[in-house]
Amino acid sequence: MDTMKSFKGYGKVDEAEERAFRQKTRRRLFIVGISSILLVGIIIGAVAGVLIRNRKSGGGGSDADKLPPTESPAASLKAVCSVTQYPSSCYSSITALEGGSNSSDPEVLFRLSLRAAMAELSKLKDFPAAIQLPSDIANDTMLRQAINVCAAVFEDSVDRLNDSIASITAQPAGEGKQQQVLSRERVDDLKTWLSAAVTDLDTCLDAVQLNETEHPGSGAILEQLNSAMENSTELASNSLAIVTKVLGLLSDFNIPIHKRRRLLTDESDSGFPRWVSDGDRRLLQQVGGAGGVRPNVTVAQDGSGNFTTIAKAVEGIPKKSLWKYIIYIKQGTYKENVILDKHRWNVLVYGDGKDKTIVSGSLNFVDGTPTFDTATFAVQGKNFMARDMKFINTAGPEKHQAVAFRSGADMSVYYRCSFDAYQDTLYPHSNRQFYRDCDITGTIDFIFGNAAVVFQGCKIQPRQPMSNQFNTITAQGKKDPNQNTGISIQKCDFTPLSANLTARTYLGRPWKDFSTTVIMQSSIGGFLNQLGWLPWVSGVEPPNTIFYAEYQNTGPGSSVAGRVKWAGYKPALTKDEAARFTVGSFIQGGAWLPATAVAFDSAL
Repeated sequence: MDTMKSFKGYGKVDEAEERAFRQKTRRRLFIVGISSILLVGIIIGAVAGVLIRNRKSGGGGSDADKLPPTESPAASLKAVCSVTQYPSSCYSSITALEGGSNSSDPEVLFRLSLRAAMAELSKLKDFPAAIQLPSDIANDTMLRQAINVCAAVFEDSVDRLNDSIASITAQPAGEGKQQQVLSRERVDDLKTWLSAAVTDLDTCLDAVQLNETEHPGSGAILEQLNSAMENSTELASNSLAIVTKVLGLLSDFNIPIHKRRRLLTDESDSGFPRWVSDGDRRLLQQVGGAGGVRPNVTVAQDGSGNFTTIAKAVEGIPKKSLWKYIIYIKQGTYKENVILDKHRWNVLVYGDGKDKTIVSGSLNFVDGTPTFDTATFAVQGKNFMARDMKFINTAGPEKHQAVAFRSGADMSVYYRCSFDAYQDTLYPHSNRQFYRDCDITGTIDFIFGNAAVVFQGCKIQPRQPMSNQFNTITAQGKKDPNQNTGISIQKCDFTPLSANLTARTYLGRPWKDFSTTVIMQSSIGGFLNQLGWLPWVSGVEPPNTIFYAEYQNTGPGSSVAGRVKWAGYKPALTKDEAARFTVGSFIQGGAWLPATAVAFDSAL
């Protein structure tokens, strides 16, 4: 079998699609480049108009009357929509809503864009259940499972929109308070949740598209989904663009948006988010030790705990708890598939060590399970933490996609854990995630997904694949240019799992058009192919919209002299450029990681 063709991708695109995308992207980048300076002036002018009207309505006196005329609401809306990927749908969807044609306030327009996106997503949520499979594929259980993935991620996408809407509808603090811009922290939250919403939608198409490569009859279903999702995808992308390029800009320039102070920050006087209790700050250091924190429940195969299976323990986790719920899992190998859904918040699971407490599964794509559902352990609820455990998928290389661990949990932390499989081992699907002192082992795309994720102090260990395969360590899946996502690997150790690794091995390949991956301050062994990186489609250079880079790496495999010459690859970064991918900047870890008591380096 041909080596490249046997290298199964996840949602692979063809060469013609790549060429068409690059042509479209070049045109758009040219237009954006020409208009960006003018756009900043228009947006700031629109905000100034709001402030002027606020001053006039508040009896600002003759000085306000002398100020110049403001932009019209229509001009302001066009300026805001011009930053999006889909300006026409942005303009029409907002003007169709009450108040959409008579406001110049960027935050009001953003909120209206969220309402428009929510309306479309709410319709889409019920669509998968209504799909009727044609008679010739009526018994395609794999396709039906892929459609079920769509139903799950559509529901999650709605939740992301709800989170965003709720976060900007806080009541004003009252008259006489000092003006305050939409905080940088809140903007970061909104960018994260909307990025996750867009990723959720894309995950549906990935699941059905991959099924189509094995079952061509499902192509008609993919077309149905593409058509049904078009409005939702565009409007969610529009909201993401507005918060990234308009509200983010205003926050950076410290431009007040409202006359009255709004309660938009989530921080307590201690500098930590209000949802973090003081006890949580030491949990990861205290659990399991003498005099440490006692777990809520214990799982033990020998019957000495509250439960003998992890799945049973998970059933008892309270929904949307504001308090940490701790599960201790005693040493042993637990052969089960575990899911902590989006309603299970603030959960900490810990074991007796990454070689002692093991969760093992074997679901895989070849045997009929969509990649998304193959995970041995999957988490979605926010503020999840795991310590001293191992998660494995034993399906083996011949079963292709077989995930050991999948996470869509925002502000989640993984400390001294191990993730072991072959293809698609670790799936940081979405939201903000941090991995410290972990071991990750695999072959093809074995760290993949579209979270904003940082790895520090980890051992990244490629292993020997099948004889006709080669290894790619990462496959990052950023599809929308405004998503704040990517893979950052800092101060890690790249070494083969065993000395018998002979397969060609690469740092990664760009899965989507805006894939973002940075390897920095890490030690890279001599096993690495000098090219460093591999294109997703054989022989086709990735679009120049990707961002792949290396910074201050060491070891025999760290030389960039023979690296790929892609336009989107940077063999070196400035210190400021690299700093964008640190814990403090990339996942805003300074605001939430201290509460976990996990050691981390906030900067370079």
